[in-house]
Amino acid sequence: MHAYVDSHIHLSDGAYAGELEHVVRHLEHLDIAACAVSMERDDSVRTLDISKMSDCILPFVGIHPECVDDNDVDDMLYEMISIAESRRDDVAGIGEIGLDPTYADDGRIPVGQVRAFEGMLELAARLDKPVSIHSRRSLDRVFDVMTSFDAGRASLHWFDGSKKQLARAQDMGFYISYGPVSVYANDKQNLMTLSDMDRILVETDGPVMFSGCFERRIGQACFVASVINTVADAHRVPFDHAAELIAKNSVDYLGV
Repeated sequence: MHAYVDSHIHLSDGAYAGELEHVVRHLEHLDIAACAVSMERDDSVRTLDISKMSDCILPFVGIHPECVDDNDVDDMLYEMISIAESRRDDVAGIGEIGLDPTYADDGRIPVGQVRAFEGMLELAARLDKPVSIHSRRSLDRVFDVMTSFDAGRASLHWFDGSKKQLARAQDMGFYISYGPVSVYANDKQNLMTLSDMDRILVETDGPVMFSGCFERRIGQACFVASVINTVADAHRVPFDHAAELIAKNSVDYLGV
């Protein structure tokens, strides 16, 4: 396995379009694996195609809650399931999937989002793939859904819950993923301190831009080293120890 793993990055996003070859060289030179997540059908196909550029790119396919059409959920699921099953040997995981009420006019989680989320989780279970979960303002509902699924191969991407929700997530067996914002955000560092080290993953969620020491640059996979250093500081262990443990966590999560 690679020395580092970015557990959540959108390499198919247009922000990377003109520099993918540079990104790939960067990944290979630094020995970083990138879990390249997707938003919907066409994006998933792009991600699978991009993954052919390097073994460092681990393609995830899925339906992001922002992209769910309540009137077309069954067709969306059928297309995604067809792609994933026909290319199951290429697919490394299922994601980005999840729930988010901010994409609904009434502030409630739409029925279509729940249907898409459950359908993608069923697919992941059938194919024995890990999942990367979007849970903004919806953690408790995600927990409720996940009582019917194995949380042991699920990552809560960009974890932003309370201490109580963190405890519940860890009791259920989720991996907790932290990104570059944790390098300069005290609240994230406090949560990181309370997170079991054997359940921590790191990510960039690129092309999201980060302030602080990152100077409003879009997320690059190399940023994970700074996140790992923050984990090491939070748990008062050497960087190498934190890096090795998070690499092991990533291997267990991915099932490779």
